[in-house]
Amino acid sequence: MSVVRELLGQEEIQVAEAPSASPGMATGETTVEFLTACCRLVDLLETPPDIPFLSGLIQREIVYRILRSAEGARLRAIATQGEQSHRTAKAIAWIKANYAQPLRVEDLAEIAGMGVSTLHHHFRVLTAMSPLQYQKQIRLQAARGRMLLDGLDAASAAFEAGYESASQFNREYSRLFGQPPMRDIRALRSPGAAPLEA
Repeated sequence: MSVVRELLGQEEIQVAEAPSASPGMATGETTVEFLTACCRLVDLLETPPDIPFLSGLIQREIVYRILRSAEGARLRAIATQGEQSHRTAKAIAWIKANYAQPLRVEDLAEIAGMGVSTLHHHFRVLTAMSPLQYQKQIRLQAARGRMLLDGLDAASAAFEAGYESASQFNREYSRLFGQPPMRDIRALRSPGAAPLEA
C-alpha cells in the first residue's frame, strides 16, 4: 500500500474515480504491458542474485500498470480509505490464509481491531460480501482448483476446504458454479472449455 500511495501522490498518474455503485471485486482484461512485467518478475527466479535489486522496481511497475488500468480506481479507493481499510485487509488476509478453519466473526473483528458491525460494513465495502460469504467463495474456489488440477474427488476437496457436510458443499458449489462439482469439472476438462476464472 505504501507504493500505491506513493505513486498516487505523483501528479502525472491520473486514475479515474470509482463509480459509487461498483462492486467490491471485479475482473477485467489485462494488457500486454502488465503481463510482460509479471513475466519479468517470475523470470527473476532464474537469476536469484538479481532479485534484491530488480524485484522492487518490477513490483512498482506492476502497481503502476494496475493503477492505470480500468480497475485502478478500485485500488486507489482501497489505498486512500485509511486505517479502516488496512484493518479490514487484515481480516481478508486471515480468511484467505485460514479459509478451511471455522470462522467466528467476533474473532475476526478482534483480529482486525474493530467492532463486529464496523467490520461488516467495511468488509462489504471492499469485497461486496459478508465475511462468511467471502469465506464460502474462497472455500469453493479452492475446492474447485483441487478437483480440477489435482484430481481430488468432490468429498475429499470439500473436506479439505473445511466443509463437514458433502451435501451442503454440493448445494453451495452448484449455486456458485451452476452445476454439481464433478459435472462442472468434466465440463472444464472438455476440449473447448472456457478458461478457469480465479
